Amino acid sequence: MTWSIPLGRVAGTAIRVHVTFFLLLLWVAMVAGAQGGPDAAWQGVVFILLVFVCVVLHEFGHILMARHFGVSTSDITLLPIGGVARLARMPENPTQELLVALAGPAVNLVIALVLFTATGTRPSLAAAAGAFGTGNLVARLATVNLFLLLFNLLPAFPMDGGRVLRALLGYRMSFVHATQVAASIGQGVAIGLGFLGLLGNPILLFIALFVYLGAAAESHMVQLRQVAQGLIAGESMMTRYQALPLSATLGDAADALVRTAQPVFPVMDGQERLRGVLTQSALVARLHVDGPDGAVADAMVPAIPAIHPYQPLSEALRLLQEPPNPPAVAVVGPDDRLMGLITADTIGEVMLTHGVNNRPPVGPARPPGDRAAA
Repeated sequence: MTWSIPLGRVAGTAIRVHVTFFLLLLWVAMVAGAQGGPDAAWQGVVFILLVFVCVVLHEFGHILMARHFGVSTSDITLLPIGGVARLARMPENPTQELLVALAGPAVNLVIALVLFTATGTRPSLAAAAGAFGTGNLVARLATVNLFLLLFNLLPAFPMDGGRVLRALLGYRMSFVHATQVAASIGQGVAIGLGFLGLLGNPILLFIALFVYLGAAAESHMVQLRQVAQGLIAGESMMTRYQALPLSATLGDAADALVRTAQPVFPVMDGQERLRGVLTQSALVARLHVDGPDGAVADAMVPAIPAIHPYQPLSEALRLLQEPPNPPAVAVVGPDDRLMGLITADTIGEVMLTHGVNNRPPVGPARPPGDRAAA
């Protein structure tokens, strides 16, 4: 989401628009303009903007329900294929997840009912022509909201229907097993969409790829969390690394990168205290601007979260996933001195060494009570 532009904040949640969204508006304007001239182009762009207002309201349905269960949301990003609300976590209690997942489609249903009532119209396939349709704009918007409702209820991650399916399965099986079953069903849906796309609708091919990868990503993330729940930070941290002094230059860091190929370099002061971390990407980007004489202190991430070695690895995973998404989590001893670093790469390596892909689901069906939302 690095190519996104902030539009503002609503109820404590930042709203961003990805730059590719403007390509969608340009494409709509060109196609509609070719069919009906400048007026049609403007009407098409306005219609798409109204649709995405409904998408934002859909996401706020998820957000408000999630907040009811103590789950925060940092931002919403608008993409050409819809909106993405970045929840800090999804509740593992099946009832809570079900309510959060259904809250978004419920908003689309309410919008559609209100608009149909206001216009005295009914749903029709002709009205679903979207930006290139004709006739009552409000009635068309109502029909599109019904389409958004049905599309989001497809039983496949990352759509809401995938989470609804997992929540329903979660009443009978563990969260991890429910995720694996729901992800497999979602990938089957993606294959079906891809087959339909081959018959003449290339957009379905893109949606199928998006759904297939989304299902795989959700399953992988839950497996990571399963591994992390049974380990402590001290068992999973990177302990062999080269540190950089706070006074180092970017040239010094580049030399260290060639020698070690470390993904992250801790930056230490004269008292051997951690002052920040320098990532490979930040180093390369800053070298192009400041050259080898630039200061590491200007390119590093100045503050990263820290945990103690006996805290659960799941806490490090949570910190890595939550905004501002730090590149690493420091593991510090009683004297606050650095003992190691945990990154997404180190957790992935732990996952491989513990053979999570071959382990059957274990543990209770769900965490008891309201702790599932924590």
